Amino acid sequence: MWAAEPEFWREVFDHLGAGLAVVDSTGRIAAVNPAAEELLGRTAAAMLGRDFHDLLHQGADGATPHRAPCRLLTALTHGTAAHAETDSFTRGDGRPVRVTWSGTPVIKDGAVVGMTVLFADITATEAAHADRAAHMIALENRTGRLALVAEINAVLAQPLDTEVALSRLARLLVPRLADWAAVDLCVESGQVRRVTVTGPEGRNFAQEALRCPLPPLAAHSRSSLVRVLHGGEPAVLGPQEIAAPPDSSLAAVQAAFLQATGAVSAVVVPLGAARQITGALTLVRTDPSRPFDTAELALARDIGRQVGLAIDNARAFGRQREIAEAMQRNLLARLPQPGPLRLSARYQPAPAGSQVGGDWYDAFPLRDGATALVIGDVVGHDLNAAAGMAQLHGTLRSLAWDRTGPPSAIIDRLDEAIPRITDVSMATAILARVEGPEDGPWRLHWTNAGHPPPLLVTRDGRAEYLDRGRGLLLGTGLSSDARPDAATPLPPGSTLLLYTDGLIEVPGTDLDTGLEDLRRHAAAFARHPLEDFCDQILKRVPVSNTDDIALLALRIPRSAS
Repeated sequence: MWAAEPEFWREVFDHLGAGLAVVDSTGRIAAVNPAAEELLGRTAAAMLGRDFHDLLHQGADGATPHRAPCRLLTALTHGTAAHAETDSFTRGDGRPVRVTWSGTPVIKDGAVVGMTVLFADITATEAAHADRAAHMIALENRTGRLALVAEINAVLAQPLDTEVALSRLARLLVPRLADWAAVDLCVESGQVRRVTVTGPEGRNFAQEALRCPLPPLAAHSRSSLVRVLHGGEPAVLGPQEIAAPPDSSLAAVQAAFLQATGAVSAVVVPLGAARQITGALTLVRTDPSRPFDTAELALARDIGRQVGLAIDNARAFGRQREIAEAMQRNLLARLPQPGPLRLSARYQPAPAGSQVGGDWYDAFPLRDGATALVIGDVVGHDLNAAAGMAQLHGTLRSLAWDRTGPPSAIIDRLDEAIPRITDVSMATAILARVEGPEDGPWRLHWTNAGHPPPLLVTRDGRAEYLDRGRGLLLGTGLSSDARPDAATPLPPGSTLLLYTDGLIEVPGTDLDTGLEDLRRHAAAFARHPLEDFCDQILKRVPVSNTDDIALLALRIPRSAS
């Protein structure tokens, strides 16, 4: 949702003033831009899929030089940058063309997946040789700008809080594009908040104290910041504009910022598009010899547009997440405390930046005096999953109250109802009955529809998973056979734990490892009070967890009440 739109990248790719080729990890050409086609006298179709070295390094006799000395291939193998001030590529008509080139590896998830190669034509004349240094500087600037845009989109693609992402964005822009950067967001009607101010090493940190609510947005002002926030065009400010007296409270804050940072050149661009401005980005330079030019203004404008779209998407996602999370919490029932039995539950939403899921728990008394326990998880991670959870929650309660048969018969009936009266595609669930007189003994009857197995922990620290009673998950439509039931005694002082998969699926480890870790952890706290037991179980969840978690725990009394 945060990535740059294809039109943006196509615009950058097609209008580079130098040839650009993208090769994959084997050195084969994956893409070329129009400048590369013109310089090499070959069409893109004639180059795609061909080996870069073999195609462009042919000798006059048609032979291909040995691959070992090739600096580009060596750099690709080792995942390092490389360049050549002068080299020779073979055109489509067989003539050599002298080029200067620079290669940068493309790295994804820590692995080199290819390389971008920028190259430009040079001649053998003395005049061309004299211009080479300036040409290489321009080429490196283009490469640096492409790399900057890629890094910015990588930051925006991460599941971060909006202000954290903007702070990281500013640290990318300083010092590579500016000496100072400030980001202002429109937080509500007419209100603006400066969320980040970033300067160079050794900066005056007092300026960063300006991260705070700003004066209201004036209806009319000459200030470039005010105009941009009202949907005006991006602006480049020179010394005269920077020194102009402010005409509103917000303009005065901006003028003070520019003066305090020693600005001699600045750009102010909107975050977002003209119809939806979410804020403004101000970039400042303090070196009189390096004023912002129109190309840099265009780059800043494109960055601001992508950042604004990212903020809009993040806010929309946040609103959806809040609705789904509120729906889940409101539907998680207040737990009964049937006789001497004790129940406790926890619900932990996925961390910010992750999608909310459809996990739920429930417990309620049945007509025959037994207590029903439920744990479930609707497949999916969005508002639809949360809505599906609500549908299953109500349907299962109604079926369990209406019927007095075994848990499997109720789950079979629920499975039949899912495609007809709900929007749920698939789900997992456990339905259990806890039966027994108040002075014991107690017994558990359950059926498991594709859910992680219950964990039974005795008071002396023995913990085992209840793997029986397993059947297909709900919604598959694959099984016509009745689901299995299982039963087991619940020893005095024991604890039964039902949970969703977020508790055992730890990124970077397999499921067996997560199950064993939970078993050992639960056994260690077998004698703790039930509330503390649940808290300790949740504490083992690593910060890398990206799923929501529901758990339901039942404590059997130690002796007759």
